Amino acid sequence: MKPHLPLLLVTLLAGCAAAPEQPATLRQALFGLGERAAERVTATPPMPRPAADQVLLLARPEVDPDLGLGEERVLESLTRALLAVSDGPQVLEWRDAMAEGGGDNQWRLESRLEADGPRLQLSDRELLPYRLSLELRRAGSDAPEWGSEISGALDATAL
Repeated sequence: MKPHLPLLLVTLLAGCAAAPEQPATLRQALFGLGERAAERVTATPPMPRPAADQVLLLARPEVDPDLGLGEERVLESLTRALLAVSDGPQVLEWRDAMAEGGGDNQWRLESRLEADGPRLQLSDRELLPYRLSLELRRAGSDAPEWGSEISGALDATAL
C-alpha cells in the first residue's frame, strides 16, 4: 500500500489545483461594486470624519432577480468593502429591533440593486447593466439624509 501513497497524493493535489474557483470569480465581480459603494458612503457629507466612531447598520439589500444575484452575496460584498475602509465605521447587520431610536452615531444604510436595461451581448461575454441606489438614514428616522446612485455593468460570466 505504501508505494501507492505518492501517486495518491499527486492525484489529490492535481485535482485541487484544477478545481474551478466560482466563488472567487463571483467575489471579484462584486468586489468593485462594493468598493465603489463603500467609498461613496464614507465620503458623504452627513458622515463625520473620521467615521471610526460611527455605527453603520446595513439593511438587507433589495436585489432585482433578473441580475441572478442573491441578497446574501450583495450584502457580503457591501459588508466586506465597508469593513475594509481605513478609519471606517463599525458595520452591523440591521434588524427590526433596531428601528426605535439609536445614538447620534448610528446610521442605517439601505441599498437597492436593479437591472438598468437589457443584457448586452458582446462577442466574448454578456454584460448586465445595473443601478445601485444607496440611502443613508439616521437610525430611527424614515427620512433619508443622503442618497446616491452607482451605475455600471457586471460580467454575466463571472456570476
